[in-house]
Amino acid sequence: MQYVAPLWLPGGNLQTIWPALYARRVDAPLPAYRRERWNTPDGDFIDVDFLDAAGSGPKPLLILFHGLEGSSKSHYAEAFAAFAMVRGWDYAVPHFRGCSGELNLAPRAYHSGDHEEIGWILGHLHAQHGGPMLAAGVSLGGNALLRWTEEAGGEASKLVSAVASISAPLDLAAGGAAIGRGFNRLVYTRMFLSTMKPKALAKLAQHPGLFDRDKLIAAQDLYAFDNVFTAPLHGFRDTDDYWARGSAKPHLDAIRIPALAVNATNDPFVPADSLPRQSEVGRHVTLWQPAHGGHVGFPLGAPPGHVRGMPERVGGWLAQHLSA
Repeated sequence: MQYVAPLWLPGGNLQTIWPALYARRVDAPLPAYRRERWNTPDGDFIDVDFLDAAGSGPKPLLILFHGLEGSSKSHYAEAFAAFAMVRGWDYAVPHFRGCSGELNLAPRAYHSGDHEEIGWILGHLHAQHGGPMLAAGVSLGGNALLRWTEEAGGEASKLVSAVASISAPLDLAAGGAAIGRGFNRLVYTRMFLSTMKPKALAKLAQHPGLFDRDKLIAAQDLYAFDNVFTAPLHGFRDTDDYWARGSAKPHLDAIRIPALAVNATNDPFVPADSLPRQSEVGRHVTLWQPAHGGHVGFPLGAPPGHVRGMPERVGGWLAQHLSA
């Protein structure tokens, strides 16, 4: 797979920011999502948005796990939706807890290593869908999807034919350090915390005493936020424990189904020297590491550009591995 960035969008930051804000996502308007709310085993809920392809009979289902603070309305989610519609596939975007527009109920949220939640969602989808399934994950969702694939081993093939991760921080410590300094800290960290902190404070109002409010308000980077909120709420000792146990990179040789890991080497969030080498992964894993693309960007075309190229390439790779 090849990718060449437009000359008018040089550098990883422009290739990250411009596609998210201005690039075209679809050629034609998408139909409205159909939403289902599922009750979880711990008394909570998640919302799943669906697009149903035309025609009768079982069709492939493409499942997209979104990134940090993403949703079915994210630029990449809509671009993947357009790809699925053209292919005649059904499409689903499960929202991690608290990301569908309504605060979830339990004293938990979501995290980069949430492979148990991924497994539960895929099992639920498999039980209600009559055709083969393919799964892709973006950024946080990509790392979590690969963690599930690693944990599931040979059992993964009972649920999905193949998986793909896009711009996933496979080494969470390296990614966390990168986003916590310089321009990244000023722009991306500030953007994420502007929505994550209010959600966390709303969670504290639901469950008084859940964490230290003053420490959360004082958090200025994701390391500090995860230390106060994400790690303890999800059973980790601290941020270091969470990032170590949640990272997909150390376990890529455990994957037993076709898996694609796409990472641009100029991704501002994911240092190139932290990416896995082919010698570090199993034979089922394909690495695609183009020199350009930014973080979930990969824009193409004349201004304002579009973001359909990456879903077409990733979706085409997934399609090669479809099985009944």
